[in-house]
Amino acid sequence: MSYKAILVHCDAGKTSAARIAVTFDLAARFGAHVTGVYVRPRFEAPIFSDGSLAVDALYNNFETSVKADEAAAEALFKSGAAGKGAPSQWRTVDGYPDEALAQLAHGADLVVVGQCEREALTMGSQPDLPEQVTLASERPVLVVPYIGVTSPPGRKVLLCWNGRREAGRAAAGALPLLEKAEEVSVLTITASGDEKEESAQSAAELVTWLGRHGVKASLVHDSADDSDIGDIILSRAADSSIDLIVMGLYGHSRMREMVMGGASRTVLASMTVPVLMAH
Repeated sequence: MSYKAILVHCDAGKTSAARIAVTFDLAARFGAHVTGVYVRPRFEAPIFSDGSLAVDALYNNFETSVKADEAAAEALFKSGAAGKGAPSQWRTVDGYPDEALAQLAHGADLVVVGQCEREALTMGSQPDLPEQVTLASERPVLVVPYIGVTSPPGRKVLLCWNGRREAGRAAAGALPLLEKAEEVSVLTITASGDEKEESAQSAAELVTWLGRHGVKASLVHDSADDSDIGDIILSRAADSSIDLIVMGLYGHSRMREMVMGGASRTVLASMTVPVLMAH
């Protein structure tokens, strides 16, 4: 397995350039084609207005802003693609970003999005975009922190494991990166009342599976007690100079409202390195 088609969400935000740079680095490593996508937000007329002239003025202002954002996003993508040698294409689609990206993900092996920077949301932004895309897509999603990255992700990987389906899908989705990694640590965290022996056996089976793919992984265990599991993951990553976290996203989405596990929420809020997630 390899990544041969990568989809990256592009917007006019200041974090977009770092996300695009990570994407083209991955494309160079795996010989992948990159598709950059800008999602045009839908115009939503106010419920109350003074008449059609006022709505027309609002729509014209909206169109002007959208076109400016689209042009800026495309310029960032083309600048990021320049000189990288990876085949690429640019697409613009209409709708909600999470729905559009989940639909386009059918034609990709990996989807790249940015961590939400709530103080700097751009037009059409979704504060929960990484979570919603992961929950709606069958593809792995790489979330790039809004502070950017200091080195390409995937040299030292922390794979979070609890034996659940979501963790298994994340491990499988990250396999191309794991196969190229210099160091892979499989982290298990047991809370009070959990079966430590069962967790250790499941993790050992995962390490065996990874070994059959040429991935040499080591086991790391921690105990949650009263700690937030997400905080433990972030602490382990910082202590070991990890440059990529791999984990399952636990939750569900109904009627555009999301219920998400605490560990996932903590990691996505405070991440400082890219996180590869799957549901």
